[in-house]
Amino acid sequence: MAWFDLPLEQLKTYNPKESAPRDFDAFWKRTLAETAATGPVNPHFVQLTDPIYKLIDVYDVTFRGYLGQPIKAWFLEPAGNTEPLPCIVGYQGYGGGRGLPIDHTAIPSAGFAYLFMDTRGQGSSWGPGHTGDDAPSGPQYPGFMTRGIESPETYYYRRLFVDAARAIDAASQHPHVDPKRIAVTGGSQGGGISIAAAALAGKKVKLCMPDVPYLCHYTRATTIIDSSPYSEITNYLKAHRNLGEQTYRTLAYFDGIHFAPRITARSLFSVGLMDNICPPSTIYAAYNRIKAPKEIRIYTHNNHEGGGQFQTIERLNFACKYL
Repeated sequence: MAWFDLPLEQLKTYNPKESAPRDFDAFWKRTLAETAATGPVNPHFVQLTDPIYKLIDVYDVTFRGYLGQPIKAWFLEPAGNTEPLPCIVGYQGYGGGRGLPIDHTAIPSAGFAYLFMDTRGQGSSWGPGHTGDDAPSGPQYPGFMTRGIESPETYYYRRLFVDAARAIDAASQHPHVDPKRIAVTGGSQGGGISIAAAALAGKKVKLCMPDVPYLCHYTRATTIIDSSPYSEITNYLKAHRNLGEQTYRTLAYFDGIHFAPRITARSLFSVGLMDNICPPSTIYAAYNRIKAPKEIRIYTHNNHEGGGQFQTIERLNFACKYL
């Protein structure tokens, strides 16, 4: 696809005139406190004995996420390690779950510990998942973008973002992890989750590395493209013509452009200038609001695949330098 969004020079300064809800911080403080009141994250690590993992130790993880609900994850580290390592916490793209351990060997191969979180309710489109999402919800368009969108309290991503923040605590409690050297990363939805998790976890996160992040600048994304998954929102509003204001009010509590200024971690973003799933302007809208040290890698001729393995190398080099 050819360039369709703003010119690069405009993207570099793009900052939409949208403010976070007045009670944004109070909402998230209350949300985290409600989950904290249900008890500690209490991660349980069970090491696998599969002989194919000779150079990497793999653990099946269960920890307590939103309101204490059980969330699955994988934890991987170099085989035989006994020392505290820097740890990267990873989040999955839309529709996928934690997949299989073999999917996640690049990061531990570079000498890092790696916790990869399952995505509640997802993992049946690709990348199998093992965590359900048991919560009341009103009518929704198929997918997850409108699940519980009636209010911020019931919206699907409230639960998922708390899971993501708690995953950071779970990783830090493994005896082979240095809790002062934690990074978060993910592509697309995983990138959007990384932005939210870094903001919610504050100084617990040293690096934030989202690739072609989703879940940013909903008001623009849903009006300049018609591709999935943002189209789930527009299709929902085609049926619920009277709920536009309420829908965007809910989404404002989960928008990466409002989490971004609250990130204290050094950040590395990536963007594809031909991306018609997560348009470049929506990514820059979040990136340009980050006040902490930051860098962005630009892939001029790429769509939503962004930098692919080239960006994997960029992230690992970034982590080696700063983590």
